[in-house]
Amino acid sequence: MRGSQAVLVRTPVIRSLAPLALLAALVLSGCSVGSPAPSASPSATSSAATGSPAAAPVLHPDGSAEDNLPLFSDVVARVWAGESRVKGGAYVDALTAAGFARADMQVTADETTVGNPAESIQFSVRWGQDKCLVGQVGPSTGDPVTSVLPQVDGGKCLIGKTAPVGP
Repeated sequence: MRGSQAVLVRTPVIRSLAPLALLAALVLSGCSVGSPAPSASPSATSSAATGSPAAAPVLHPDGSAEDNLPLFSDVVARVWAGESRVKGGAYVDALTAAGFARADMQVTADETTVGNPAESIQFSVRWGQDKCLVGQVGPSTGDPVTSVLPQVDGGKCLIGKTAPVGP
């Protein structure tokens, strides 16, 4: 009888946490499984064949998240190649300079709760009513990963505690 009572007590707790665990797994798997930033865009490849310089990706304010992924990925790759590669603020600043709205950004902390460098940093830009441009970098990530993912409840892109983005 005790065994069945213990199961009855734990079952509602497990059921109530299951949707949250599933959502977290989907978002985190999207961050780690997404397509890495391409080494060369299709326009860069075709222009290399013709000898003309490749056009740099640009912001498409009225475009979709997918339309803006090339610029997002390019900015992330440039920051990753620099000295501030493990500083979330560097990605926020560079994305802002590229024209993305700082007010729509989220970033995770550069350090763990005990002061060690984070193994990975995630950052995002909310795009429209339902999409997010999401990036992940860090020693455990390897090459930068960027992707378009759906927003989570509340119009956010990242789950959990995030660091202040600033004005």
